[in-house]
Amino acid sequence: MNPASHPRKEPTPAPTETGPTPTAGVPIHVRPATLEDVPALVPLVLRLKRLNEEFDPLLKVRPDAEARASEILAHDIADPEAVVLATEGVGADKNRIVGIVRARIRERNFYLPEREGVILDIYLLPLYRRHGVGEYLLEEITKAVKAKGAGVLTAEFPVQNQIAVAFYHKRGFRPTTGLYSRPL
Repeated sequence: MNPASHPRKEPTPAPTETGPTPTAGVPIHVRPATLEDVPALVPLVLRLKRLNEEFDPLLKVRPDAEARASEILAHDIADPEAVVLATEGVGADKNRIVGIVRARIRERNFYLPEREGVILDIYLLPLYRRHGVGEYLLEEITKAVKAKGAGVLTAEFPVQNQIAVAFYHKRGFRPTTGLYSRPL
């Protein structure tokens, strides 16, 4: 199949209540997160973790999850082996953080390529979903982990989360390992 005969579909602008307008075809701006962003990023991470809890009761959110999220984000922002991207809206949401992508670089002790980029969290406010934004975030995190030497990109998420399964499957991801659990 000739890629040139199938032009890349541009993302559809997000519908809005007050009207973010697309910038370069995508209604967001993505940038590396800073420590000043942590208070705005924590609620997004907690929304994701609570969504995971809805899919699987073994993923019950801890009472100290807010403090833990703050610590983890601050650590990852400072860690050269991690990537945290803040997603800002445009238009009426300009400079407002509406999404997050968090990934880490891991060594693959027995496999090639030796370094993998692992997407640990990806979350967008509902208003920004289903308009090509997730695809754009995936492209941005791919570039970021590749720049840190990753030769493969993986994603960790609850397998009961059919939204995540469909998202990643549609973009060429496939299962490579399994993690099974049971309560004790």
